[in-house]
Amino acid sequence: MTTPPIGPLVDATPRPLPARIPHAGRSVTLEPLAIRHAAELWDAAQADPSGDGWAYMGYGPFADADAMRRHVAAFAAQHDPMAWAIRPHSSGAVSGWLTLMEIQPANAAIEIGHIWFSPRLQRTRAATEAMFLLMRHAMDDLGYRRLVWKCNALNAPSRAAAARLGFVEEGTLRAHLVVKGRRRDTAFYSILEDEWPDRRARIAAWLDDANWDHAGRPRTSLSAATAGLRG
Repeated sequence: MTTPPIGPLVDATPRPLPARIPHAGRSVTLEPLAIRHAAELWDAAQADPSGDGWAYMGYGPFADADAMRRHVAAFAAQHDPMAWAIRPHSSGAVSGWLTLMEIQPANAAIEIGHIWFSPRLQRTRAATEAMFLLMRHAMDDLGYRRLVWKCNALNAPSRAAAARLGFVEEGTLRAHLVVKGRRRDTAFYSILEDEWPDRRARIAAWLDDANWDHAGRPRTSLSAATAGLRG
């Protein structure tokens, strides 16, 4: 009798839930999102008068500071997604947020998402380190097996960011969601536990002070540092 193929046995112990704690790096600190961040976030949003930075988000842009405050209050109260405000050390001003979400302790799967960076945070060392801090927390501190990144399939910057961070593209779910009245095809990416150590080492080396010159420019691009990890 032929035995049907099945997956390997894994550690089925449910993983712990994330906690509302800060995470500090060389260039950025993540603070559990709170209503006290609303004014700084509204100020950060003013750097994007066109509102294009909200194009692929399920919310925003916000009409005024009160609307931003209401959103932050509701967002901060949730446990999934669990949000952190991003405070770059260079400016000291909160300049965005990101979350851990779709938290599945029994399946050891978790997603990094709801990533919003104001223009002053985009394409900076602090932006990359902010994502790395949560990736490391999910995989190392909490021991999750699968880290997910998903985005609108039309969101080229998000797809490029996933590739730079070493996420492996899994495919696209067609007509997956309706967002702001429009069809959304969703591109899925992941990093698995056996893939993580190499990615962690490469991103950490890219973030290390040795990779940065006196003008604050990286000597090696992140894409070059993670080349060959696309799967």
